[in-house]
Amino acid sequence: MATLWIVAAGVTCLKALLIPSYKSTDFEVHRNWLAITNKLPVKKWYYENRSEWTLDYPPFFAWFEFALSKIAYYFDPKMLNVKNLSYASDETILFQRLSVIVTDLVFIYAVKEFCSKFVKLRRRDEDDDDVMENPSVVLGVLLICNCGLLIVDHIHFQYNGFLFGLMMLSVTHMYEEKYIRSAFWFAVLLNCKHIYLYIAPAYFVYLLRCYCFQSTAAGRIRWLSFSPLRLIALGLVVISVFGISFGPFIYLNQLPQVVSRLFPFKRGLCHAYWAPNFWALYNIADKGAAIVARKLELVNVTTNKAVMTGGLVQEFEHSILPSIPPIVTLAATVLSILPVLLNLWWSPKGPRSFLRALILCAFGSFMFGWHVHEKAILLIILPMSLLVVEKKKDAQLFLVLSTVGHYSLFPLLYTPTESVIKVVLVLIFTLYAFTSLGNIHRFPWSIPLPLLSKLESVYLLGILPLEVFNSIGHPLLGLSHKLHFLPLMLTSVYCALGVTYCWLKFYWLTFQEKPLVHPKSL
Repeated sequence: MATLWIVAAGVTCLKALLIPSYKSTDFEVHRNWLAITNKLPVKKWYYENRSEWTLDYPPFFAWFEFALSKIAYYFDPKMLNVKNLSYASDETILFQRLSVIVTDLVFIYAVKEFCSKFVKLRRRDEDDDDVMENPSVVLGVLLICNCGLLIVDHIHFQYNGFLFGLMMLSVTHMYEEKYIRSAFWFAVLLNCKHIYLYIAPAYFVYLLRCYCFQSTAAGRIRWLSFSPLRLIALGLVVISVFGISFGPFIYLNQLPQVVSRLFPFKRGLCHAYWAPNFWALYNIADKGAAIVARKLELVNVTTNKAVMTGGLVQEFEHSILPSIPPIVTLAATVLSILPVLLNLWWSPKGPRSFLRALILCAFGSFMFGWHVHEKAILLIILPMSLLVVEKKKDAQLFLVLSTVGHYSLFPLLYTPTESVIKVVLVLIFTLYAFTSLGNIHRFPWSIPLPLLSKLESVYLLGILPLEVFNSIGHPLLGLSHKLHFLPLMLTSVYCALGVTYCWLKFYWLTFQEKPLVHPKSL
């Protein structure tokens, strides 16, 4: 595992070089949270609204910001002034960038733990007992050097690495059948960022099925084997974590206020830049239907309903197709994950079946959720990485999803300086993914891209002309003012096709999954 620490050291140096790069409004969001938690009493944390970037993460993350603020004071005390909105001194930038780099150690440690325990060496040639491949190193590099995390955390600015580290620790303990520890770390994760509620159903079903019940040798459930004590133990762990997190706010009678901050439903169906999901395809279908309707003069389509392509975060109505309320997105999400949850309950095939259910829960929420951010694609890509060194079909699908998913993050970085950086990061990561996984699965360089079908290869290669048009053709044709949202729309719709394909195919692969040997024997 020494190789992984060397890789981690190298990527940390790269993160340090990115300190002066572009930063999004999320930088000010977290600076404001540092000030709120440092200067205001706890009872005012979820009421403070001098900035539009109010505190809207669960309490554990608020305490995390509080702890960081104690160190931030020694870099620049002025960043902790609640009235200093949009404050960004050099010392402030340095501290916040370093805080992301340092907390990434949680992710690096978790990756090392998983790779060292559940990924085995492979022989390069069955006739050569001395020559071995090390898929654990490949997997470690794919995770630690994930270009999406570099773009989102170390340029755009967030703390996803630290949070994914907590998730990885939980998944590792699940593979070890240390169910209480797994539940504990997942409960901590939920109280740091509530987006992970999307994958909670997989935890609930698997822990209930495989920890609270026992199975026969054929895998059938033994109803009389239910253990109330185990259920109580799980409940106590989860309730204790939530009690510590929300307890002070329950005592202050502020729980409704905290919940209202965590779940704001006044935002529109889609983010300003449509996440590449089902609703992006729904939106473009509505736009196409509106254009046809106007041309044929079938209906009177008013222009004020086209604001969904204005790049603003707001509610909007569709022109032709029915407008979508939040309850519809909730129903669609539940229906999308129900088959895999039922399959996990009736036919669990070890921790990998849990991991596949987790990924499909993340897929379902991304495809059909309300106001999904494009960054949420990482909640699918990173867990799927854990499967790629074991089965070729999973590796093939990962290559498609990671390529199109990481490309869908490009609109986050729209400044000229970062344009070259994001292209280089994604190209290097993608090239490494194709070559390393191709070597592991013994797949030669042949049709356009190794490991992929011709159709998949053509689709991924289609990203090249799309990016050329978005970066060069769009401004040269003078479309920047009249159709300024066009590159975002094209990127979203094109990537949505690929993500939808990956979701459907991964579902099919999951239901084709056969029982595997216990992970401890690998």
